[in-house]
Amino acid sequence: MGKGEKEPLPVYELRPPEWLPRAHVSGDVGYIGFYPPRPDDVEEALTEKSVKDGLTLAPAVSAECYSQQHEIRKRLMQEDALSALEDVMNQIFARRAESLPSIPPSSFRLPSRVTLNDAKRQAWFADLANRDIPLSKLGKNVPHGAKGHDLLDLLHTNGVEIPRAVWFLRVFGANESAGLRNKPSYNPTQYSVEWANVMTSYMKKQLADIALPSAPRLVASIKQTFKGVLSDTETRQKWISRFTYCLSLLRTFYAEGLVDNRTFLAWLVQQMATCNLAQAGFVVRLADEYLDGMLVSRALTRPFIEACLNKLVVEIEGTSAKEFLPNTANILRNLISRAFLALPDACISPRIHIQYGAMLEEILMDNFVTDGVDSTSQQSVQALQQTVMDTLSDVQRRNEAMLFQHLPPRVLGSLSSALSDVKLLNSISGKTDLTSVSLFDDNSDISPSFSRKLDFLLTWSVTPLQYGDHRPYAAACLLQIWRNKAEERAIRRDAPSPDEQIQDLLFDWLDSSDVAGDPGNLPAVALLFGQLVKHELFSYEQYMQRLIARGETGLSYSQEEGSRHRQFLRWIPLHNSDSSVISQRKVILYGFRVRETPEDVNEREIRREFRALVPEVFGGVPQTEEGLTTMFWKSCNSLLSAPRYEQLKTIKQWFLPLYKKFLASQLLDAEAVILRVFTLSTVIMARVRSYGSILDMSLCTLEYANNSPLLTAVIETIRQHIEVWACMDRMKEVASALWTVHQTWRSRGSQNRVLLKLLAEVDNDRHLEPAAREQMLSDISAFSHALFPSNENPDTVPPVLAEILLLATDPNPEAPSLLANSLWYKYMTSPDWAWKVWDNTVASLRQIPVMIEDVQGRRACALRYATFLLHVDQHLPRGFDEQIRSWFLGAGRSEVAALAPDTWDVVTVVLLYLICYGALTTTTTLESLIYPVWQMGASVSSEEQTQTLETLLTSANNLFEHLLLRDECGTGLPPVDVFEAQGLQTRRRDVFREPHFSSLVANFPALVLIEQNRYLPEGLRVASMNLRQTICRVNVFRQGIYRDLDAVRLTFEKLLESQNVPDELHEPLVSALRLMLNDPGQDGPVKAAEWSSASSLLSPWKLAATSIEIRLTIKQLGEGMSRESTRIAACQSLDKLTNAVFYHCKSPEEADFVAEMITDVDKSVAGKFVNAGLRRIVDIFRETDGANKIESMTRLVSSAGEILRLLANIVAPFRQDPCLPQLDTLVQDNLFSVICAKVAEMTDVMATLVQQPWSEDISKGSQAVIFLARLLQFYLGFPAAWSQQAKDLAEELCANLARLALIHGFGEGLNMLAFPLIMDTLCYTLDEIPTDTKATAPYDPFRYYPEFNLSDLPSDMPPEYKARLRTMLPYVSLNPTVQDLVYVTRDASGALISTGPVQNRPWEWTEYLGDVPGAETRGGGGEGHEEDGRPTVKNSASLSLDLFEARLTGDRIIPAQAPKEDMMAEENLRSLQDDLYAEGAFRRDWRETRISLNDAPSSGTRARSEQDDALPPLNTSSGTPGAAAEGRASSRRPSPASSVRSATSLRQSPAHPLSRLSVSTAGEVIDVDAFDAGTSASGSTNKRKAMSSIAEEDDEIEFVEGPVAGGAAARGSKRTKAKTAGKTTRGRKR
Repeated sequence: MGKGEKEPLPVYELRPPEWLPRAHVSGDVGYIGFYPPRPDDVEEALTEKSVKDGLTLAPAVSAECYSQQHEIRKRLMQEDALSALEDVMNQIFARRAESLPSIPPSSFRLPSRVTLNDAKRQAWFADLANRDIPLSKLGKNVPHGAKGHDLLDLLHTNGVEIPRAVWFLRVFGANESAGLRNKPSYNPTQYSVEWANVMTSYMKKQLADIALPSAPRLVASIKQTFKGVLSDTETRQKWISRFTYCLSLLRTFYAEGLVDNRTFLAWLVQQMATCNLAQAGFVVRLADEYLDGMLVSRALTRPFIEACLNKLVVEIEGTSAKEFLPNTANILRNLISRAFLALPDACISPRIHIQYGAMLEEILMDNFVTDGVDSTSQQSVQALQQTVMDTLSDVQRRNEAMLFQHLPPRVLGSLSSALSDVKLLNSISGKTDLTSVSLFDDNSDISPSFSRKLDFLLTWSVTPLQYGDHRPYAAACLLQIWRNKAEERAIRRDAPSPDEQIQDLLFDWLDSSDVAGDPGNLPAVALLFGQLVKHELFSYEQYMQRLIARGETGLSYSQEEGSRHRQFLRWIPLHNSDSSVISQRKVILYGFRVRETPEDVNEREIRREFRALVPEVFGGVPQTEEGLTTMFWKSCNSLLSAPRYEQLKTIKQWFLPLYKKFLASQLLDAEAVILRVFTLSTVIMARVRSYGSILDMSLCTLEYANNSPLLTAVIETIRQHIEVWACMDRMKEVASALWTVHQTWRSRGSQNRVLLKLLAEVDNDRHLEPAAREQMLSDISAFSHALFPSNENPDTVPPVLAEILLLATDPNPEAPSLLANSLWYKYMTSPDWAWKVWDNTVASLRQIPVMIEDVQGRRACALRYATFLLHVDQHLPRGFDEQIRSWFLGAGRSEVAALAPDTWDVVTVVLLYLICYGALTTTTTLESLIYPVWQMGASVSSEEQTQTLETLLTSANNLFEHLLLRDECGTGLPPVDVFEAQGLQTRRRDVFREPHFSSLVANFPALVLIEQNRYLPEGLRVASMNLRQTICRVNVFRQGIYRDLDAVRLTFEKLLESQNVPDELHEPLVSALRLMLNDPGQDGPVKAAEWSSASSLLSPWKLAATSIEIRLTIKQLGEGMSRESTRIAACQSLDKLTNAVFYHCKSPEEADFVAEMITDVDKSVAGKFVNAGLRRIVDIFRETDGANKIESMTRLVSSAGEILRLLANIVAPFRQDPCLPQLDTLVQDNLFSVICAKVAEMTDVMATLVQQPWSEDISKGSQAVIFLARLLQFYLGFPAAWSQQAKDLAEELCANLARLALIHGFGEGLNMLAFPLIMDTLCYTLDEIPTDTKATAPYDPFRYYPEFNLSDLPSDMPPEYKARLRTMLPYVSLNPTVQDLVYVTRDASGALISTGPVQNRPWEWTEYLGDVPGAETRGGGGEGHEEDGRPTVKNSASLSLDLFEARLTGDRIIPAQAPKEDMMAEENLRSLQDDLYAEGAFRRDWRETRISLNDAPSSGTRARSEQDDALPPLNTSSGTPGAAAEGRASSRRPSPASSVRSATSLRQSPAHPLSRLSVSTAGEVIDVDAFDAGTSASGSTNKRKAMSSIAEEDDEIEFVEGPVAGGAAARGSKRTKAKTAGKTTRGRKR
């Protein structure tokens, strides 16, 4: 540049004024309202057109129809659209985060301690108590001095308010623990534990002042006085004031964690258990307030519930305090109900269930009273009640399961099922309908169950261990009934017939059954299969063919080695004479060339014997009368010894047809001959058990029975074997035949009482037609009325009938009949004429020995009287039997006792004769005469009584022997021949049928007592013993015994329990029972102490009888243990028995059998069995230890499991007692040790197994764990003395149980059965470990509970399992301050990683007493603002914001109370700023569609706007504090000029930012972030809503008041105050 040349002027650059705000804080988008001209602007180019016409800008787009939606949509459809938008937003947020200031370091300082003298300290505490003095003045330092109780008393004395006292104590505690914080072992809550001990001891000290008066002592010489702290008004007020202050402090301490909740709650539980009733009134209210804290932990809730129940049941309800403490009782009930409903597992305690189960149920049920409640509420109450009942039922069920109550019934095994089947089959009688006997299943298929039952049925029908000739017939009939039903089903379903399968099963039984192969059972097997062949259930032809087809050797008698089937072929009878089958059988047994077989020889011999026995059938005449004796059948040896094949063939196919021809050929007056042939034939047939032929013969003979003797003989034969006819299922046929005979006799005008009685019994309301039955009943009534006509004035019978005495000297044979007719005719209307006839007859019989010296003459005279009485019987509608019974049980008792031996001989003749002919029954004679005499003989206690009863007892035994034991005839006493013997046999069988047999069994022990009665003569005692032993050998007697073994057992048990029977007689009674149950000819009596011999009888045939014997023997040993003289011997025998039981009991059936035997025993006996069983289990534990743990545990469970079930059944009757049988200490220690060892072993094994997916051993291992848990439950039920070693083992055991529960609670080990069972076992174990609540050491209910972090539980564990485990952990509820808070860090990728839960530090997190921390109001660049005017946040609280990663976001929250007067101004604030706000859709619509009247544009306003450029700059700061305050107090409505837009100008002119922008473009958005109203922020709508919701919901966010525009005051408007907040994690800042 040359000299003189002026430097070129700098290009003028238009700059905005300094006061003009930027359009954006960080982005370079210019200034609000400032648009300087540029050379390249279109308006700077001067063109002709622009000069002449003015600047005209063409529209950039066609505003009328242009839309950018298409372009936007096209761009959004591209693949990278969303990612591009995401990147843009991420950059925006990243830049915003970089520009925000950080949170400063914490500036909190804890007040220090100072030592003050007493005056200053007192003054300081006075200031602390003065609420007008702020704590910030006192918070610089606190005095140091008093501690503990003294400090609390000081606060109470000065009346310091609770919040101020809490602040002081918090600062005090923080200073006390300050020195420990830097130590590695520092626990922030340790001081809370110490302070909890201070508070609890302080309250305990106050509660100790409340005492109850002690009971006066009689020996005390000084008068006692009682004065309680609450009895005096002054002391009561002081005590209440101090206690109330203490409770108020405790309430805050507890809520904030200043006292350790666990320690305090444990103390509260202990107080509930140890306090007296006076203290209980305060303790229950304290517990009511803090109950919720207990309910999260079972360790606290369970002892608390037990203590409450004990207080309620024992100390209140059970004493006189009940009427004085109703409120305390109600609170206790409420506490129990709340605790149960909140944590039902706390009541999983067998001890609580036993002691307080009933009271707990009553308390829960009393809470539901629906009286006076509306229907809706009543439904809710009922629903809640049902929920409570379901929960209670579940708790009771689980407790009962651990007590081994209500054990599930075992599925019947082979032995158990057989026992029930034996009982069912033995109960079959003459009145049984076999179609109702459900032995086989209803299923028509041949199942394994059916095969087993069929095998059992066949064995039962032939075994000698069971009794009764009816058994083969019953077996065949039951099988036939099932086959018929199965065949009907097969026809309906078009299925094959079951005949072939039945044939195979029957063949298999013949081929393999040991019972069938026994040669002694061959006749029974032949009889059984004869019936099966008859009913076509077994094909004899197929049987032979199968044997030939399989090449069976030894079938022919020509072969030396014989097959078992040879005898079956030889003995099984054929009912139909099929020549081909007979020929085939003959060839198999004897070959082709044999012309005469042994069977032919036997048949000829049998026929010869029949011809000799009954020659009348063959046209002959009997040679002698020898055949009339009862032993005549001995002459038919060939018939008796022949195989069943020949017997049946001869009788059925040869003799019966001849007999029928014989009947048809006889004349009407030949009935005596028919009677003889019929009687002899039926007797001999009964000897060979040919009952089918007997019935055919009887029914055939009925057609020809035209007189009473023959009809009576046939009726007695039918009655004698009525069980067999029922088992043949031929009762309907018998009833029909009897009805036909009755009709025949009735048509002739005669009736037979015996026939009508049998017809009614056989019919049993089943077989006759209804019309026939009605006719029969009508005939019986008419017959009775004919013999005993009704009369209003009955005849009176004189007490003495002289004509009866004269009968002894009347030689006329018709005299008895005439006398009977005469007496009946005279006194038929008198109801007691027969009784008086009998009374006079006995009186006449007493005169016979005096009148006749010859014994034969006496007996002949006695027979005359017997004949007379027989005729009298025929004139009685119901017979003589009832009258004789009445006489013996009434007036005749004394007369019988006075009879002399000679008279007894005469009376015996009369009684036997009447019994033989049916006028008197054997049962009446036994029950009214013999049994009472036995009872009197058993109770003889002096020599005088012996002399009185000796004759009577001897005669009664003699009569009993004739009635039941003797079979011979012709001894001078009735029966004199086989015909009378048949009558006696018929009446004898009634004794062994119900209900009469029960009477025989009930009086049977009287014979034993007679044997052992030393006052009776030796001969009489021996005779009684012989009677008893002889009757036990009678087959029908044993049949009656086995029909109802329970009745036998109850009879002897009742007698042994009677106090009238001396203990020394128990052994003879048990021996007598043993003889009744065991046939001496078979097995002999069983010794109860020799289990090996008893176990040999563990078959279904002898099992029930053996159990009765051993049960009574065990009771006998128990009684022996109670006596000093026999205790040692009884203990030795019982030890021998118990050890043998548990070493021989192998199968489940045997275990159940032994358990059934040992029920209802003495506790000492049960204790012996339990100790022996547990010793055996310990031995099994030690024996079963192999390399394969799972296999060894499986064997252990199999062996010891049955013993455990057996022991559970033994102990079951004592579960309701206060304590179970006592265990030996050594047994307890050994068992507990092995259980703990096995549980530890199985814990390691299961931990290994669950690491192996799909392992089959996991299930086996779980079963072993379940067994160990059940065994532990059984052990815990017994009272035990817990040694220190046992407690140490228990601690390890609880830990292992917790591990097992975890293993079975998730993953591979998840087991829905094992987990709850193990958890219940853990609860049981924890409850039984003793804890002394009164011990001096701190009470720790959590000592043995498992301890682990709840966060360590696997994620795949079911939530309900996690909840149960949570209650078992020794933790109380977390403090709300730190609940759900964890410490986290960020990894390299920025992801959060949790490191551990936040631990509460209540003593460090003290209150901040300075200004409220946060951003201050903007103004003048003062303190709390950045250079750009953005606010900051102070970090001056005790809880640093760094812990929450707090930061400023720059977002301001527009308050919901936005100005409502200026909607347009509010629109500008909300649309031109990036802040958070919340607004509903309706409110927004209202705001956007309304314009304030003041906002309407006017000329004046426009004119004013044109002059705004001349105004001076507007100060954006708040100015003076006064101005700021004024601004805050003024209206918060912004100027409406900020949102008014002009539609007439296209250009904006520079104007004040708060003035009306009259030249703004219509569609342009005005960014108000350029104003000094605060910082801007950008974000999506979703983000704004989220942040708005956070602002509304988070009460922990601190808001800082935003800047206020001072310039707005000139126009009467204010900028809205904005608030900023640092985004923090949820928490509380102090």
